[in-house]
Amino acid sequence: MPGLIRGIARTAAVAGTATAVSNRVSRRQAGRWAAKEQQPQPQPQPQPQPVAAAADPMQDKLAQLKQLGELRSQGVLSEAEFEQQKARILNS
Repeated sequence: MPGLIRGIARTAAVAGTATAVSNRVSRRQAGRWAAKEQQPQPQPQPQPQPVAAAADPMQDKLAQLKQLGELRSQGVLSEAEFEQQKARILNS
């Protein structure tokens, strides 16, 4: 019987020590979190948006007309189709 009581006492001592250590760790961690919450968090700076270069409408129309001319010279567009698309581009 004395061996059994000694084993129970040892188990109780180990469990008590483990509980005390666990509680101390929990308190320290809670203290760290509380201190971290009290510190002002740096606000992320908004990134400046790149300014889109204003597309020159005339340059855009010239590029479209050039592409139309290439399609006509390749035989993809007929002369009537070319004139129709050209008028649409110039009138827009």
